[in-house]
Amino acid sequence: MVPFDRLEEAHARRSVLSDRSFIAAIYCATIVFVAVVVGLFVMLFAGSWPAIQSFGLKFFWTSSWNPVTSQFGALPMIYGTVVSSAIAILLAGFVGVYAAAYLADFAPRLVARPLSFLIELLAAVPSVVFGLWGLFVLSPVLRDRADPFLEAHFGFVPLFSGPIFGTSLLTAGVILAIMIVPTVCAISRDVIMAVLAEHREGSLALGATRWETMWRVILPGAKSGIFGACVLALGRALGETIATTMVIGNKPAIAASLFQPSYTLASVIANEFTEATTALYQSALIELGLLLFLVSMVVNGFARLLTWTVLRPSRGR
Repeated sequence: MVPFDRLEEAHARRSVLSDRSFIAAIYCATIVFVAVVVGLFVMLFAGSWPAIQSFGLKFFWTSSWNPVTSQFGALPMIYGTVVSSAIAILLAGFVGVYAAAYLADFAPRLVARPLSFLIELLAAVPSVVFGLWGLFVLSPVLRDRADPFLEAHFGFVPLFSGPIFGTSLLTAGVILAIMIVPTVCAISRDVIMAVLAEHREGSLALGATRWETMWRVILPGAKSGIFGACVLALGRALGETIATTMVIGNKPAIAASLFQPSYTLASVIANEFTEATTALYQSALIELGLLLFLVSMVVNGFARLLTWTVLRPSRGR
């Protein structure tokens, strides 16, 4: 019979070996991930180098996009990306945060669980399905009803003036808002639930109603995490491709009206890369990809940092 001390020693060696193997696997996975990100950046930078040499920094503030004359400027695409994403985050932020507050603190459990599942189910729908729905359902509705209403009542504002096309910045913004609502709602709900229970109980004990507690105590306490959720959702809106390409109109132009067609950084790459017949044309599109890559990395990193500042104390308890 094997002595107990030898069994204990063998078990300790196996534990040490398994721990070291697990740590090595984690380090390898991390190194692979970092290598992929660095390799992607190097590839994009190398591919965009001819355009960087040809156009320099003026590539980002000129608006000419003419493949025939090899004149390329990214300003219309930057404008379309910023405006459509701003519309999306305004709509999704308003709906998502209030839905998260309701699901976290007011909805009965029998309502909160299926409703949360339905909202989060939107994140599993492929973007091409959103694009088809936007093209054949949302776009006609906005063109025939919502856009004329906005023009009739707010046409004095340049944002809601001019001819109506249906495929426009506004349509793209609404589609993006629907796509990022699950991200805003799910993360905001977790952040709201992470607020200390003592704050809730103290506010209610002082005579505040549940709505006053939510508005004056919980939401202010979770504001950095909610902001991080919105910024994280914004990162997805910035990089969305197929759905935006199908409903934005794909026109490299800058217009004050939200009813006008436009372009985004992602949609111009998806729409024109197969048509890029010259090296400079391809390089200009790759430079757009490099810009989108850097912006997405910064936005997502900033959002994660803000979210962790709220969720970390609750995880430590």
